[in-house]
Order: sequence, then C-alpha cells, then structure tokens
Amino acid sequence: MMPSQQGYDRAITVFSPDGRLYQVEYAIETVRRGALAVGVRTKNGVIIAVEEKSRKLQIINTPQKIFQIDYHIGAAAAGYIPDARSQIDTARTFSQSNKLVYDEPVEVETVAKHLADQCQQYTQYGGARPIGVSLIIGGIDPAGTNLYMTDPSGSYISYNAISIGANSDVVNEFLEKNYKEDMSLDDAASLAIAAIYISSETKEGIEHIKMSKISGEKGTFEFIENEEITKFAASAKSKYPADGK
Repeated sequence: MMPSQQGYDRAITVFSPDGRLYQVEYAIETVRRGALAVGVRTKNGVIIAVEEKSRKLQIINTPQKIFQIDYHIGAAAAGYIPDARSQIDTARTFSQSNKLVYDEPVEVETVAKHLADQCQQYTQYGGARPIGVSLIIGGIDPAGTNLYMTDPSGSYISYNAISIGANSDVVNEFLEKNYKEDMSLDDAASLAIAAIYISSETKEGIEHIKMSKISGEKGTFEFIENEEITKFAASAKSKYPADGK
C-alpha cells in the first residue's frame, strides 16, 4: 500500500489528498472482476445478455444475473450479485409505487436515476460500504427504447450499447466498431453473443449465455429460450470473426 493511501481507504467519507474515494474505487474494481453483461438498444427493442458460468451440479433454470423490474423493464448485473438483488427489489418497489401514485408505467430513466441516487448516498455516509454492483437497465416507455448503465459511484448514463464486467473495455471497443443504429433486434442479439464470446474463455456453445429482450412489438420483458440463443450464436459466428474485429 502506498504511503499516501494509508488511512484514506478505511473511511468512505474521507477524500485522499489527490481527490479520490478509495472505497468507491474498490467497489468499481469489484464490478470489473464480475462476469460480463451486455446491453444493446435498437429502435425495435432492447437486448440484455450475460455470461453465467455454472457448476456441474447446479440447477440453472433461472438466470442469476438478469432480472425483471417491471413488465417493460429488465436489468443485468456485474459485480457483487447480492447487492444487485437488493437494488432490483428497490427498483421493483419504486416501479410499483410509481404505478399506484401516477397511474402510469414508470419511465426507464426514472428507475435508473433512482438506483443511481441510492448508490451515491452510500458514497457520502459513514457506517456502510458502497454498493458493489453495476447495472444495465433497459426497457421501453413513451420516450421509446432506452438503455442505461449505473455504477457504484452513483453515475447513470444512457447508451446505445454497453458492457460491464470482466474485459468490458475490449468488448466496448468491439461494440463501438460493430453497432449500427438501424440494426434489427435479432442483429442486436447476435452482436451481444459475439461480444460475450470475445470476453469468455468459452468460444463455442450457449450453455454459458443467458439472454432477455424487451421488444417493441410486445413491449414486455421476456427471457429468450435456448433454441433462439443457438440461432443467434450461429449468426454471430458468421457475421463476426473470431478476433472480434
């Protein structure tokens, strides 16, 4: 540990002399070490995909890193997943409260801002650690299709395509090169799978991939079945070379 760091990483409310909050940076590092999650927005809907590595005897019927917040909003997490479950419960309660009070579905940005505000609060009060998870939040509301990313610092940013978790820097470069605003929802699904292949040690098969979508046609969140994921994976292999360039 560097001498200038000693003591400043023990209290969340204390800035270091060079203007850093080490506990927040540790939480962001937790996200960087998590399994990859990818979100891709199109005019026709949103694709959310994650890499989930399961053990041989693990029952994997239900994804552990993709969540439904409301009928029109979904999310994926990277980092400390128990924190993600807590944030998702908060988002669900907030979404239903909004429906009861205003008699209309909550907007995607409103949910993202609410969760980001909660993260920010944990960066300025003593007695609690920062939230160690980032979320990709996607959905459809009157403003159209939306995709947001939150992080432990309390930031929330809108994206057309974004990844979080391990190797996200490399994957985001791949998304920047290959994302097209006029792509279809199926093309977005293939792009998300290709992005996961880039990051993953497993370059074949779909056992380690879970996906969901919110389509403009239905306007509702739904998990994508393995048969469809297999089709998208074959498309990804044909469209994008193994090196992801």
